[in-house]
Amino acid sequence: MKRFHVHAHVEDLQASIAFYTGLFGAQPTRVESDYAKWMLEDPRINFAISTRGGRPGVDHLGIQADTEEELAELHARTRAAGLAHLDVGQATCCYARSDKHWVTDPQGIAWEHFRTLENIPVFGTPGPAAGQESACCAASAPRGQPVGIAVKPASTCC
Repeated sequence: MKRFHVHAHVEDLQASIAFYTGLFGAQPTRVESDYAKWMLEDPRINFAISTRGGRPGVDHLGIQADTEEELAELHARTRAAGLAHLDVGQATCCYARSDKHWVTDPQGIAWEHFRTLENIPVFGTPGPAAGQESACCAASAPRGQPVGIAVKPASTCC
């Protein structure tokens, strides 16, 4: 079963953890010095916050697949709909190693389709070549330009 994903940037991690813990009625499932995540079942959502990146607010939305087959279905759906997408494959981001791809809606909102493969001890790593951008998190594309999905540098990943 798939899970809705929201990632937001926050200025004060501890204040935001307290707020969302009260809002969700549950403690985060993972807390790091710059990141927290709730894996809720009701509603079924992967809600993450971090102090990394741009101004506070929603960074991106997504759908988390539980299986390789579900991720392949999401990928096939974007291709069948003719949506421009960025195939990333395996990436390390947000304290996890994942298989993913990105699409951007007509307003420039980045959508991540991913399957978490394992938890890792670091937030993310740069791309394969030194200084290369990471495929961790996509930045919003300009309005009305769903192609050319921009990718944030590793230092502002997720």
